[in-house]
Amino acid sequence: MRRPVIGIIANNHLLNTDFPVFVDGAMNARAVADAAGGLPLIIPADPSAVSTAELMEACDGFLFTGGRPNIHPEEYGEEPTPAHGEFDRARDGVALPLIRACVAAGQPVMGVCRGFQEVNVAMGGSLYPEIRDLPGRDNHRMPPDGTLEERFALRHKITFTEGGPFHRLIGTREVMTNSLHGQGIKQPGARIVVDGTAPDGTPEAIYVRDAPGFTLSVQWHPEWNAANDPVSRPLFAAFGRAAAEFAASRQHAHAIA
Repeated sequence: MRRPVIGIIANNHLLNTDFPVFVDGAMNARAVADAAGGLPLIIPADPSAVSTAELMEACDGFLFTGGRPNIHPEEYGEEPTPAHGEFDRARDGVALPLIRACVAAGQPVMGVCRGFQEVNVAMGGSLYPEIRDLPGRDNHRMPPDGTLEERFALRHKITFTEGGPFHRLIGTREVMTNSLHGQGIKQPGARIVVDGTAPDGTPEAIYVRDAPGFTLSVQWHPEWNAANDPVSRPLFAAFGRAAAEFAASRQHAHAIA
């Protein structure tokens, strides 16, 4: 039986200042292959090159990854400010309609960091441009210096809702995670359920209420050491199972059509 194909949304970058490339962190592909049991496929963030329908046909599930550029605030009805940072409008054009279509169809999606924020915005939610500027909030940004191990080190606790999907999946209500984000959820979108928060109240784990498929998404970066981490591995494994089940159901539907 073939592995489920997991589309990994890339980011737009300029290499050596003038050479455009679609890129994504290698650890995302490794997490999909090693912890989710999927076949990773990098998706170009260019709505003129790919369509929602084609991507949904080609893939069994989608991982919406982190990225330095942020979602343009026009996507949630606000004006851009310097605090919003850089943008990737082409990725917005691929990711947001794809999330909405997958949620409606029951095709598995998992959001990580920017991808977590994309799931919220796609469902009608909004974002704070800079969490650390809010009264009573901590600085959730990536440490500016250090090795990868130091930058992805566990930094704060997450508390899940009693009996919620994250609690049931991971087996405990409290976990420690890394923290490498500047923005965060301001207003949850329609049907977005905040299922886990940091000690300062920042939403860190969400899902879409009454969605027919997998929608668990997190603000931290579980792709780091995913195959060995006791929190990341069950999350990616559940995502991989959901993608495999979706692929099997689609193959069965095609067989009897």
